[in-house]
Amino acid sequence: MRKHFFRQATRQGRQAAATPGQERHTALGEVPATAICGNDITSSCLYVSSLAIIYSGKWAPLALLMVAAVLYLFRFIYGEVVEALPLNGGAYNALLNTTSKFKASLAACLTVLSYMATAVISADEAMEYVLEQWPIVPEIWGTIALLGAFGVLTILGLKESSRVATAIFFFHLSTMAVLLGTGIYRFACNGTAIFMANLQRPEPNGMMMALFFGFCAAMLGISGFESSANFVEEQAPGVFPKTLRNMWIAVTVLNPGMALLALTLIPMSWVTGHENALLSHMGRIAAGDWLHLVVLADAALVLSGAVLTSFVGVNGLVQRMTMDRCLPQFLLKKNRRGTTHRIIIGFFLLTVSILLITEGELKALAGVYTISFLSVMALFGMGNILLKVRRARLPRSIRSSWPATLVATAAVGAGIIGNGVMNPPYLRMFLEYFIPTVLVVSIVLWRVDLLRTSLMLIRWADQRIPGPHYRLARTVHRWLDEINSQQVVFFTRGDNAVNLNNALLYIRKNERARHVKVVTVVRHPNEVPPRLQADLRFLADIYPEIEIEFEVIEGVFGPELIQELSRKWNVPVNLMFIGSPEGRLQHNLADLGGVRLII
Repeated sequence: MRKHFFRQATRQGRQAAATPGQERHTALGEVPATAICGNDITSSCLYVSSLAIIYSGKWAPLALLMVAAVLYLFRFIYGEVVEALPLNGGAYNALLNTTSKFKASLAACLTVLSYMATAVISADEAMEYVLEQWPIVPEIWGTIALLGAFGVLTILGLKESSRVATAIFFFHLSTMAVLLGTGIYRFACNGTAIFMANLQRPEPNGMMMALFFGFCAAMLGISGFESSANFVEEQAPGVFPKTLRNMWIAVTVLNPGMALLALTLIPMSWVTGHENALLSHMGRIAAGDWLHLVVLADAALVLSGAVLTSFVGVNGLVQRMTMDRCLPQFLLKKNRRGTTHRIIIGFFLLTVSILLITEGELKALAGVYTISFLSVMALFGMGNILLKVRRARLPRSIRSSWPATLVATAAVGAGIIGNGVMNPPYLRMFLEYFIPTVLVVSIVLWRVDLLRTSLMLIRWADQRIPGPHYRLARTVHRWLDEINSQQVVFFTRGDNAVNLNNALLYIRKNERARHVKVVTVVRHPNEVPPRLQADLRFLADIYPEIEIEFEVIEGVFGPELIQELSRKWNVPVNLMFIGSPEGRLQHNLADLGGVRLII
C-alpha cells in the first residue's frame, strides 16, 4: 500500500550554501555584455547591405529601416519577457514558464541550430577574409582552428571572453565609422552621378515586391539580437535592456547607412558580383588599399566575435536545458575554472562535424541559419503573448503593447515565408538538421516511456526465447528507479483544489519525477489553510502513481529558504515550482535561483 506523508517541519535559521548549478555568476557590465552579443548583430552589415540591394535595389536603405523598426518593437518584447522571467534560455525560458516543456524544447532546438550555423558560417567567412590576403593554411583547417580557439577561450571563463569580445567590438565600430566618414567625403568630392544613376534604375517587379523581398533578406541583419537573453543571468542588474538598446542603435545606423553609402559609391549592377566582400571594396574606393585591408581585417575579427557569441549563448542555453532534465546530466560537470567544459567541447565537435560533412560548402547551412533564427524570434513573440495571457500579474516595468507584439511577430513570420519563397531549398535543408535535433531531445524527455517499452519487449522475448534476459531487465529497472527517484517541490500558499490539481497535472505531464513535496511556508502554524491537507489527501487518491508529501515550513519564503531546502532535500532549484506570484512576491525568479512557474 502506497504511503502519503503529511508532516510539519520547522526551518533551521542558518545561511545555506549554494547548490550545484546555482553558484554566483560573473556580473557583466553594459559594455562587455553588449560586445558579446553585439559582435554577432553588427557583423551583419558586412553582408546584409549587399543582400538588401540585390533584392530591393534603390529601396534597400528603406527595407533595412523597416527591419530596424521591427527590431525596435522586439526591444520591448524581449525586455518584458526577460524582466518577468530573468533566467538564461531566451525563447526556451519564455515558453517553459508559460507552456509545456516539450514546446519549450522545440524553441531550444531552433536556438541551438541557429548558434551552430552562426558559428560555422562566421568562422568560415572569417577565414575567407584572412586567406584572401594571406593564404597560409587550407580553409577548412583554418576554420577548425578558429572554432577551437574560441572554444578554449569560452572554457577559460566569461571574464576572459568578454575582454576579447570588447576589443573586437570597438575595433569594428571604429572601422565602420572610418568607412562611413571617408565614403561620405568621397561622395562629396565626386558628385552625385553614380547615386542618381542608381536611383533611376527601375525594379523588375515594382516597388512593393522589391521592398518585401528586400525586407525578408534584410531580416538576417538582426541575427544575434536573441543572444543577450541566453546569458542574462551573467549580466549585472539593469544591463539586459541596455544591451537591447545598444544593439538596436548600432543596427539602425550601420545597416541602412552602409546600403546608402554603397548606392552613392558603386553602380548597382556591380554589387551582384561582389556581395561577399562589398564593404572592403567600398573601402578601396573611398580611401584606397589601406582601408580595404583594414576592412578585411575587421571583417575577420568581428566574424570571429560572432563565433564567440555562439559559444557563450549555447553554453547558457544548454546548461539551463540540462538542469531542466531535457539533456543528459553529465553535461553539467564543471572544471576548476567553474565552466561547463563538456557543453563547450560537445558544441565544438558538432560544429567541426558539420564543417567536414559539408566540406566547406556552407550554402546548406544558410537555410538552417535563416529559418531557425527567424523561428526563434517568432517564438519569442509567441512567448510574450503567452506571458500576457497566462502570467499577466508577474511584475515587470517594461511592457510591449498588444499591437506592437502582434505586428512584430507577424513581421518575422512574413520574413520566414519570404525567405522560403526566395530560397525553397532552405526549408528542406532546415528540416534535415532540425528533425534529428528534436529526436535527441525527445528521447531524453520520453526516456521513461522508451525504457518501459524496452522492458515489455525484454519480457516478451524472455517468454519465447529463454535466456539471461533478467540482467538486462534488472538494468532497465535500475535506470527507471533512478529517474523516478528524483523529487520535485511545489510551493503553495494554500491554493484551492483546482490549482493544486493543475500543478500535479503539469508535473505528471512534464516531469518524470513521481515524488512531489507540497510545501507551504507560514510564519505561524495557525496560518496553514484548513482545507489544504484534506485537498492533498483527495488528490493523492486521484493520482495513485504520484507520491505526495506535505510539509509546513515556519519561516519566510525567499532565496535563503529556497537554497536551504534545495541543499537539504537534494532537489535542484529549477525543479522547485510555484504558481504565479500575482505581484505579491518580494523577489523575482532570478533572486529565487530559477524556480519555475507552472500555474
